[in-house]
Amino acid sequence: MDGIKIKVKLINYTPRPLETITWAALISYWDEWESEVFERVTMDDVEKHLPKVLSYGHESILEHAVFTFAIEGISRVTSHQLVRHRLASYTQRSQRYIREELSREIEELFVIPESVSDKPKLYQRWKKMLEEAVRLYKESVECGVSCEDARYILPQGVRTKIVVTMNLRELKHFFGLRTCERAQWEINHVAWKMLEEIAKVEKLKPVIKWAKLGPRCIQLGYCPEKELMPEGCFKRTRERWNRIAGD
Repeated sequence: MDGIKIKVKLINYTPRPLETITWAALISYWDEWESEVFERVTMDDVEKHLPKVLSYGHESILEHAVFTFAIEGISRVTSHQLVRHRLASYTQRSQRYIREELSREIEELFVIPESVSDKPKLYQRWKKMLEEAVRLYKESVECGVSCEDARYILPQGVRTKIVVTMNLRELKHFFGLRTCERAQWEINHVAWKMLEEIAKVEKLKPVIKWAKLGPRCIQLGYCPEKELMPEGCFKRTRERWNRIAGD
């Protein structure tokens, strides 16, 4: 798993996110709601109201909390998949203005799938091609070609860095699709790491259960992919999710 070189970190999130979500929920059915109530909302209020509201499927309230992640070392293959989730904000390392420093080992510069690296002869051919791309990139820049033009020679597997901000409702949608075993392996790894980052914050951990942040089989209680899923997937996924959620 290339995940050793991929780093995911929860950088920031809405202050008092669960209290904010709960306070927002109260406006819909509490006649005495007022803006000043927010300062008085406690975790006891959160535990009293939030699980019940979410159990009714009222998820628009999740949009009032946003989370920002720093992701490093993923390929541009995966960053292109990430940005397909349109209800989010992204800022990515520029290949126009930053010259790629291609002096490291090929494995540090590019993401190479295990399906390739575990086949020695094929792996060597990949490395040879990637090394040639690196040489051509450097040579092009040295010949006066701009970084924004020289980058055209670089394969999609080149590593990148990206900042991702999503509200909690979009995160739930993202996790539903990308923590599924049928998701592409690299974005699947990133999605699980993002979920684990949320779980590291003790006060945020309960919302993983309450909002069922995880693959769709957890959200729905059954596997919507049916016969497309590998044998034993539902059991493996539930066990993994339970370890993160704290069961």
